[in-house]
Amino acid sequence: MKSLLLVVSLLTGAPSMADSTVETASPHVACEAERSACGLPSRVVIDMSKAAVHHTDAEWRALLTPDQYAVARKQGTEPPFRNAYWDHHEDGVYFSVGSDTPLFDSRDKFDSGTGWPSFTKPIEAAFVGETRDTSYGMTRVEVHCTVDGDHLGHVFDDGPGPTHLRYCINSASVRFMPRKEYEAWVAKQGAAPRADALR
Repeated sequence: MKSLLLVVSLLTGAPSMADSTVETASPHVACEAERSACGLPSRVVIDMSKAAVHHTDAEWRALLTPDQYAVARKQGTEPPFRNAYWDHHEDGVYFSVGSDTPLFDSRDKFDSGTGWPSFTKPIEAAFVGETRDTSYGMTRVEVHCTVDGDHLGHVFDDGPGPTHLRYCINSASVRFMPRKEYEAWVAKQGAAPRADALR
């Protein structure tokens, strides 16, 4: 209940009576209404030392829409059920908005009921980094694109089998490519994409 009060205060600007030191037992917190772990932005420091794509803040602002910039570069969170891909069912691949990095396949997408696109796994684990996020008095696992540092969302351990993971991803952090276009893109690359080859 305290976390719910914190969420209400964040959304309305009202003072919070929640104790910000409350922490859950699991690093993969479920998206329950009382905890509202999915709907809160992140406050982690993403290690960009190994990222292949770098831009200045001004360049990121020019390259991205205001919503993409707020979510992908400033670790925001878009509203549930009011984003581009939560109910998107076309066959294809979701790329990072910050680079030509394929992150999630529609074949691994499922309806989590949360209002955000959810996937059981990334296309390539090396493309999706994880950072422990202890903001808002809870422990979550923030996920980001390792190639460009874009914040994607969080991963939770309440997904379906076989992975039992739920990558809860912001639509503003990804762009969709239909399957035929993706296959042509892969053919043009000459091989399956690798993290060190993407720019």
